Amino acid sequence: MSNTKQRIELYNTSPMLEVKIFSGVQSRYLADEIAREYGQPLGKIIIHRFSDGEMQPIIDESVRGAFVFFIQSTIPPTENLMELLLMIDAAKRASAGYITAVIPYFGYARQDRKDKPRVPISAKLIANLLQAAGADRVMTMDLHADQIQGFFDIPVDHLKSDAIYIPYLQEQDLSNVIFASPDMGGVKRARAYGKHFRRDLVICDKYRERANEVAGMTVIGSVDGADVILVDDLVDTAGTLCRAADIIIKKGARSVRALCTHPVLSGKAYENIEQSQLSELLVCDTIPLRRPSSKIKVLSTASLFSQAIRNTHEHRSISELFVEG
Repeated sequence: MSNTKQRIELYNTSPMLEVKIFSGVQSRYLADEIAREYGQPLGKIIIHRFSDGEMQPIIDESVRGAFVFFIQSTIPPTENLMELLLMIDAAKRASAGYITAVIPYFGYARQDRKDKPRVPISAKLIANLLQAAGADRVMTMDLHADQIQGFFDIPVDHLKSDAIYIPYLQEQDLSNVIFASPDMGGVKRARAYGKHFRRDLVICDKYRERANEVAGMTVIGSVDGADVILVDDLVDTAGTLCRAADIIIKKGARSVRALCTHPVLSGKAYENIEQSQLSELLVCDTIPLRRPSSKIKVLSTASLFSQAIRNTHEHRSISELFVEG
């Protein structure tokens, strides 16, 4: 029996394994909140750096036989991914009972298929690396494409940000709201919100001539006099989002807001948002903001991840954390 199969068998038969929660450097701000919600301090880990830039994570307490969770978003630079892989390897070699990689933002997820000759399927490579390092389970939120779960041969807990956004929206007046997708790829996501709140849906159809640059866009559906909420899984340069907001306002909408789970916000994203017709951008704290913005509001994922960790440890369903449609 392989080591991975042995640890999965241990997980299935030993629900009282001690829980140890650790964090990488980049996600410490979120891991502190998750651990506080869970009710125990973060585990002790030291990230030693050599003069040439190499890193050596040192787990500064015993994890033998423990149920170990490593929290780290794999955002740029790629050393954040490397740090996660090394932490997993260290725990495996220290005889951890069961290892879960908690990846609030799963980087390289947009490269999930071979859409042109001679390019990698990077999301699959990352899946292979996590498994090779010794992860027995992955917990993440709002993958760019649901099918990425199929790249893994280990369990994947795919949390949804609607468990955070829907309770927030329920406290507001949505009588004049229309939900919108900023592109064709996000229609399913936006439709789920429209269905839940019984509101209409419009679609922004875009085309690109190069990456991160929108060449043209058309709004499909009427937005006249409506308060529009754009829905997407992430916001990178914010070019698509801001272009959609500007066009929707030109089509007669009264206001435009957006909710995007992962605030990648690279390049001139902050400037684009602040100069756009967006009145508000709601994001989750899966990625730390580089700087504050009067238009950006951050909602916490700590309670959701904490409960998912508890449910995993106690062999309870993760789907009970999802919002029913």
